[in-house]
Amino acid sequence: MENSDTKPDNLPDKYFGLKDVENFKKNFIEINRGKPLFLIRFENVQGIDLVDFINLLRDEVNTILELDDIEFGFHYIDKKQTLLMGITPFHQWSIDKFPNIDNAVGRFHQECLRRKKATFQFGVSRTQSNFISNADEIYQELNQASQKNLNDNLVRWSWTYYNKANTYISGNVHEAMIQPTVYYNPKDKSFSVKGGEVFVGGGAYNGYKDLINDIPADQDLNRIELLILEKLVIACEKAPGLLKFNISPQSLLDTFANHEKVNRFHRLIKDMGLLTSNIRFELVEKPYDEGEHFLKDVCRDFWNLGISFAADDFGVKSQSHQIVLDLGQMIKEFKLDPISFKFKIEEDQTKFLDNLAFIDYCKRLADNREAVITAEAVEDVDTLKFLMEHQIFQFQANILFNKMSVTEYKIAFVEMGKIPESVVYEILSNNTLLAKQKKYGNIYKLAQEEKLI
Repeated sequence: MENSDTKPDNLPDKYFGLKDVENFKKNFIEINRGKPLFLIRFENVQGIDLVDFINLLRDEVNTILELDDIEFGFHYIDKKQTLLMGITPFHQWSIDKFPNIDNAVGRFHQECLRRKKATFQFGVSRTQSNFISNADEIYQELNQASQKNLNDNLVRWSWTYYNKANTYISGNVHEAMIQPTVYYNPKDKSFSVKGGEVFVGGGAYNGYKDLINDIPADQDLNRIELLILEKLVIACEKAPGLLKFNISPQSLLDTFANHEKVNRFHRLIKDMGLLTSNIRFELVEKPYDEGEHFLKDVCRDFWNLGISFAADDFGVKSQSHQIVLDLGQMIKEFKLDPISFKFKIEEDQTKFLDNLAFIDYCKRLADNREAVITAEAVEDVDTLKFLMEHQIFQFQANILFNKMSVTEYKIAFVEMGKIPESVVYEILSNNTLLAKQKKYGNIYKLAQEEKLI
């Protein structure tokens, strides 16, 4: 930890055992066997020393999680300068009180940035079951999963906020990528590309510090998000189909509560030869604070210009569900992660039935709003078929199309207008063709090369 005056070796007695992993396993994992265990990984903590950061966590963890029934423990890995914080209920959390740890730590992270208390990266992991595993196995699983989640957060952030941000903002408009959205038409049994989600292109930076150094010192995260949004719109000049852009609710509130900014954005869209009816904001699952202005009012300004909204990572318990309730008819799309639909009836009957009920709920909600449901990151043919059997017909399907440049997308859009269902299943069910498809990442190109269409 940089800027730290207090070394772990000199910590006061109340942190005895902080560096002793066996003590952490015994006094946090072993003693709480059978309870849900969460591990939060903090890396690259700056602007605060270790003891003060631990005290900050100890003082605010109950407020962060909105719970009183909490036990926690700490372990510091000196070589990696990594702080691990374990969290578990003192008794048991009821279903309606079960905390969303990822969201809570995300809010804490944003608050630390806003109050300029500290900066850090974080990853969260949890145990699914800890009765049959020993403390060493549980610790190893939690440790590895928290590292993976932290890395996933960095990759996700680099795509939506930081990835080559400085270069991109400087004028390189050709780095925009698009993940095509595919629609299945049950009447003529064909798949068509209708549009897609637009991203900053290019590869990820090697280190988080490089990303921070590349962002101008006088710019905050919301400003960087707005600049990238503007660049993406420019890169989509005259692009056809529905174009979807990630934006956080807080950025909408902070930037576009000024109606003149809405009008400027509208002019930018028109100048790029785009239709407002082809623009959709995906409201990402991030905490936001409504003060003088309300999200519904800001969104209505865009809605009145023809711009619609999607709820990203939609779920009954997620904050995006509240957005759906607040925005009503302005939400025209629900983005769902199909990983939650993968349980088979012979594996877990309860979860299978819960998933069917959730799909049915989403369909009824979508019908009421005249909205569509998009299943994200569909990666195998069984999931695709399962969703189609339950009349979900719109996908961001990696097995059909990978991300492509906006330039390539514009050229190929008309050609990707209709791919017969029989061709799709022929490719996905043939091991040789499937291996080729994974390399191509474009099922239309492969079908053409194999003379299937």
